[in-house]
Amino acid sequence: MSTHTEPARFALSDEQEELRAAVRALAEREIQPYATDVDERERFPIEAREALAKNGFGAPHIPEQYGGEGADAVSCCVVVEEVARVCASSSLIPAVNKLGTMGLILNGSEELKQKVLPAIASGEALASYGLSERGAGSDAASMRTKARRDGDGWVIDGEKCWISNGSESTWYTVMAVTDPDKGAHGISAFIVHRDDEGFSIGNKEKKMGIKGSPTVELLFDHCRIPGDRIIGEPGTGFKTALQSLDHTRPTIGAQAVGIAQGALDAAAAYAKERQQFGRPTTDFQGVSFMLADMEMKIQAARLMVYASAERAERGGAGSTALSSAAKCFASDVAMEVTTNAVQVLGGAGYTRDFPLERMMRDAKITQIYEGTNQIQRLVISRALLR
Repeated sequence: MSTHTEPARFALSDEQEELRAAVRALAEREIQPYATDVDERERFPIEAREALAKNGFGAPHIPEQYGGEGADAVSCCVVVEEVARVCASSSLIPAVNKLGTMGLILNGSEELKQKVLPAIASGEALASYGLSERGAGSDAASMRTKARRDGDGWVIDGEKCWISNGSESTWYTVMAVTDPDKGAHGISAFIVHRDDEGFSIGNKEKKMGIKGSPTVELLFDHCRIPGDRIIGEPGTGFKTALQSLDHTRPTIGAQAVGIAQGALDAAAAYAKERQQFGRPTTDFQGVSFMLADMEMKIQAARLMVYASAERAERGGAGSTALSSAAKCFASDVAMEVTTNAVQVLGGAGYTRDFPLERMMRDAKITQIYEGTNQIQRLVISRALLR
């Protein structure tokens, strides 16, 4: 059997099941009560940030030597999933912290890790990730943001867009062209601090969903950073970006699974109580089979997400394709499940009196960010046909 078709397999440990119960209790108690307000006022979920930080769930992936929990990849997925079940915007706190620091953890110097990671582990700071530009989304290698050496430092010029939690973060992993003649091999990765000279936050996007997570532009106008803020060697930034995504695409898959699970929970509870023709709507096969299909697909997506997270962490063969498959499948499931959950509630599902319409809006972005699902299918097909 070829390596890229190694079967996905996974089972949670007792400790991971205990973690799920702990995060679910925390999320229902300290995050869910604010989810509607966060969405309607389009405000950052400060209650979630404080609750997650206090309990070690804000950036659980950070290794213990930097003050983190040192949680394995699957445990990180469990955290994101359980928070997303009640509030997708809040689940982006641990998810984006991982995205914003994974390149540093994989390829950064020890000194740079010591400078950045402890504050993120404690919850004092957040991290974001700057790869995309207006003209370089799926084609990220065509980015135009540039960095040049200047004395013993670097100067960055350009702009990044679609930056999740950008206005709330302190540290940013930023990709910039250092050698325009080398294409993707001329891109380097840097760590930028929000107080660096020449750095500023641009416009905030007006979005369909995940409204509690501010999505902004990052602007670099002769932004000056110290020389030791490069991650790895010059020219290795695009490789770092892709390596990071192998680890974080399962995390977005976990977010999608959590959104879908929350939608199924709400739809099933409503259907059991709702009476039509003198019977609960669950007595009708049209409804009960919809719920059964939701359950099947969520279970399948969850297993794929966990298997892909575990394989990416151990560097297993085919991890890139499996991470893409997990993110793609789980996000397609989330969109289908939330759409059908709205349908189960009928007219009530279309109102803001219930969380289903929010979940449906939130689910859509999981098919788009960290690589559109069309790009994921490209990654999968290339691995399959190689």
